[in-house]
Amino acid sequence: MRWKKGMLIYNENAGNQKLTKTLEGCLPIIAPHIDEFLVLQTKEKGDAYRFCLGHGEEMDVIFVLGGDGTVHECVNGLSPLAKRPLFGILPGGTCNDFSRTLNIPQNVRQAAEALVNGKVRSIDIGKANDAYFSNFWGIGLISDTSNNIDEQEKNRFGKIGYLLSAVRTIGDKDPFPFKVAYDGKHIEGEAIMILVMNGSFIGTNVLPFPMLNPDDGMVGVAILENASLSTFLEIITMKRTWSDKLGSDSGVTFVQASNLTIETKRPLDVDMDGENYSQTPANIKVLEHHLSVLAPR
Repeated sequence: MRWKKGMLIYNENAGNQKLTKTLEGCLPIIAPHIDEFLVLQTKEKGDAYRFCLGHGEEMDVIFVLGGDGTVHECVNGLSPLAKRPLFGILPGGTCNDFSRTLNIPQNVRQAAEALVNGKVRSIDIGKANDAYFSNFWGIGLISDTSNNIDEQEKNRFGKIGYLLSAVRTIGDKDPFPFKVAYDGKHIEGEAIMILVMNGSFIGTNVLPFPMLNPDDGMVGVAILENASLSTFLEIITMKRTWSDKLGSDSGVTFVQASNLTIETKRPLDVDMDGENYSQTPANIKVLEHHLSVLAPR
């Protein structure tokens, strides 16, 4: 592939303190494919969002080298644009979950080669109130886990840090009352977690819902009612597959929807793609084939 105008956004923390080596792995591969090439480094939270919002309509392609938080910022900067460029994700964070959904290699050099020689894929984006998500939207245990992550633990142990945080969080987790309205149907009750999923990975763990697909116009909605630690750990480590065993005794309700509203008795923190900055209630709709991404052939 070749483009007239392109941009690379990279997070100064991409590659876990090995930034120069990481850039050397991808820049020489990408640059020959772009005539006018703008390279921008993020210095603070919100930079990637501003770069995409400000330059996105001028570009034919935007690459991002960073983790899930940087990808989330880019998705929120690109999604409101009338003219959206191609989007390529180069994994440079702790988990890189949405890049895994797109089958992008986790080695940066291999990822760059796969994308510039790859194909264009149109994917869905979730819109929750005025914000966007590519991978997941969640409340309850998932957002509490994000709030409780120890940054030193995350940097040292990577994905295990998320698991340790979850174990700490679940011990005294009380269920919350909820109402979910989706595509003309209703569910209400008490839950310890509600996950709305467009991608197939959280914390590098593949989610046990094989019907998830980021380009089918639907999101998966999993409601975890059972507060047992073993149930949660089985879900996130895929020791049990819920897709064909969902029932009243599983503690999990799973549905698929294109439009839904989630209400809770009191406002709860929302985690979108690992970022916490909003609260319930939320109206969530699927923007079908909203972004065109580069993916391996």
